[in-house]
Amino acid sequence: MTMKIIIGGDSAGQPLVKAIADYLKTRDDVTFEDGSPTPEQSDERYANTTERLAMAVKEGRFDRGILCCGTGLGVSISANKIPGIRAALTHDTYSAERAAKSNNAQIITMGSRVIGPELAKAIVEKYLASEFDPQSSSGPNVEAIDALDQKYSPA
Repeated sequence: MTMKIIIGGDSAGQPLVKAIADYLKTRDDVTFEDGSPTPEQSDERYANTTERLAMAVKEGRFDRGILCCGTGLGVSISANKIPGIRAALTHDTYSAERAAKSNNAQIITMGSRVIGPELAKAIVEKYLASEFDPQSSSGPNVEAIDALDQKYSPA
């Protein structure tokens, strides 16, 4: 089965977005779209870009998302404002694996001022290879996260 991925980022995240896009082009098991702002959208804030991309994941148009900015923090915070989205800042392959396996994160984020392109590719590879098992010991934790999301989401 082919996994559908949406990637994107602001101007500071573009070096990683490009490296990730080049890497994803080499894979037969994924299709991807770059949802970064177009030149006409150059004044778009990363929160707005993140909203567009996170909503595409939430609505099921994509299986997972990868967002980049300078540190990865802004897009992570923004994505986690979308009810139903679990986004995780990743800075190494272990955090990427755990984002998927332990937290069922639909989106990972990275910072181009924090990590380089080769590490970013390794992070993406590990993230895409990792799956959440709701029967695992992490299942109840994700259920609790989802319960908090429901509790504090607008009705």
